[in-house]
Amino acid sequence: MGVKGVYTALSGAIAQSTKLDTIANNLANVNTPAFKRDQQLFQEYLTANEKQPETIQIPRDVASIESFYNMQGGDKSYVDAKGTFTDFSQGGLKPTGNALDVAIDGKGFFEVATPGGVRLTRAGNFTLDGNGQLVTKEGHPVLRSAEPGADPASRVIRLQGTGAVTVADNGDVFEGTENIAKLSLVQVNNPDSLQKMGGSLYGFKANSTPDMSNVNNPSVKQGFLETSNVNIVQEMTDMISTNRVFESTQKAISAYDQMADKMVNVVGKTN
Repeated sequence: MGVKGVYTALSGAIAQSTKLDTIANNLANVNTPAFKRDQQLFQEYLTANEKQPETIQIPRDVASIESFYNMQGGDKSYVDAKGTFTDFSQGGLKPTGNALDVAIDGKGFFEVATPGGVRLTRAGNFTLDGNGQLVTKEGHPVLRSAEPGADPASRVIRLQGTGAVTVADNGDVFEGTENIAKLSLVQVNNPDSLQKMGGSLYGFKANSTPDMSNVNNPSVKQGFLETSNVNIVQEMTDMISTNRVFESTQKAISAYDQMADKMVNVVGKTN
């Protein structure tokens, strides 16, 4: 029983350690524009429920002690990590006064071109590179709206420096009075298929099929940035709670270890 219990407690400790890492990452990105917090979900893994019906052993002698205590693995349960899920709720809008800062107010993602292909982001802290191209903070070109399948290289937005840059609420980009492009804003119909790629970028998970559509009636705000949706108070509360559970699992592991030691070195010797 001690060996079974220690593995159950160990799985709980590993789960809480993973949760602490996620909370720490959320807190580290509290000031990252448009960062979306992550959360860990866990479920109980019951070994008896995982067995096929034909593998269940039916006791032949129901009156025996062994048959009475045969739980078919029902006494073994572990904490199983269900996965990491991202909270895509809207962050606040912070005014910056920078004409190249653009925040999405509502659903949608900007499309950007990277060496690994087209990626999505909500971080609108854009700038201009040496060629006058509108790029992200990491230097990835921001793409204009186009027909599906269009070459990303033909969709870059290049400014000529002939006038002030204005971004309308619907994503139209003006240089002076000339409309030079429309920001590509897409909506992902299944957000769970998205995967963080680093640098505030999102791609699609390997086993998922991209399901996107253009945002109807997009709303973007020039001179604003979307802030992180991390709530410091909530994260700190979760961290304290998780730490306490982690400490409890450590105590449980220690208790099971002491039980096993006594069974081997005390009970075993008396027999």
